[in-house]
Amino acid sequence: MTTQRMESVGRELQQEIAEIIRTEIDDPRIGFLTITGVDLSPDLRHARVYYSVLGDEQQKLDSGRGIRRAARFIRGRLAERLNLRYTPTLRFLIDETPERAQRIEQLLRQEAEELELDEEREEDVT
Repeated sequence: MTTQRMESVGRELQQEIAEIIRTEIDDPRIGFLTITGVDLSPDLRHARVYYSVLGDEQQKLDSGRGIRRAARFIRGRLAERLNLRYTPTLRFLIDETPERAQRIEQLLRQEAEELELDEEREEDVT
């Protein structure tokens, strides 16, 4: 069950983490990385931070390594910036939703093209 407080803190964490990555982390492994969401535990002590990376598989792996290596640094900066009793531990996970959505869209497009071809064939037969 997600509470309003969890959602509010999650949004704030998402914005602050993105800002810290953009302005304070200088790791060449981290490419064009976007924080796509944050899920918090009910006690607000643990956060799953979802990110996506623009690029190929190697760039995704490199960015993942870089962001996980910077997790303690990011948590420390969050402790300075946010007024929370406990700064949540951060677990970074790649968000594969964009890739899944693109694959589903591609499959739907293929299916539509096949249906169109079937209809054309039926018209040619009659």
